[in-house]
Amino acid sequence: MIFLEDILKEQYFIVKVLKNTEEKSIVLLRHKVLEKDMICRKFKGNAEAYKILNGIIFPTLPQIYEVTKAEGKIIVLEEFIKGVTVADILSNGLFNERGVKKIIRDLCDALTVIHSYGIIHRDIKPENIMITDEGSVKLIDFDAARLFKNGQSKDTKIIGTTGYAAPEQFGLAQSDERTDIFAVGVLMNVMLTGEHPSQKIYKGKLSKTIEKCIQIDPKKRYRSAEELKKTL
Repeated sequence: MIFLEDILKEQYFIVKVLKNTEEKSIVLLRHKVLEKDMICRKFKGNAEAYKILNGIIFPTLPQIYEVTKAEGKIIVLEEFIKGVTVADILSNGLFNERGVKKIIRDLCDALTVIHSYGIIHRDIKPENIMITDEGSVKLIDFDAARLFKNGQSKDTKIIGTTGYAAPEQFGLAQSDERTDIFAVGVLMNVMLTGEHPSQKIYKGKLSKTIEKCIQIDPKKRYRSAEELKKTL
């Protein structure tokens, strides 16, 4: 059997190593003939979300071309997106409310789509929200994503970024749509203040929206990304 990894070596060369740890590597590749750039992810985890995304084409989601497993790791070949992350922009200054609303509305569209397939992202943060050169929003990095399973009491693996991960991600309950809503609330606060809500809470017009997103009890948050979008 010829693995995707072998095909990649034959058809692509490495442009840049974006990340390389024991758990995960992200490499920018360029096709030797077509001169087309792509991202190759290799990580330890579950391929369920990527396999579903492989069949979805949506403006605010990256296109997934191939998903396979080799040597105990998941290998994903996906669209290369030209642009900057929200984290890149925050390194130079804060967002205003208008900018936050535009980005979060588009993010909610992405979440509505993946949630409809049972995919919970579980790692919404500035580094995973891209603004393309054309000004559109893309939600990236589904390495921590999992599928919601009816009847399961909690996540089988504790994962997520500290500060953005909802309380239920730490073994209290199973992650669902409201888990991503919590992270979106933290994201909005950081975009507007530069600080985590525990350090500084935003006091402008979006304050009530943020506060509802980051409720400890999931039942008190917005029930869906679609509902959150309507408030924006």
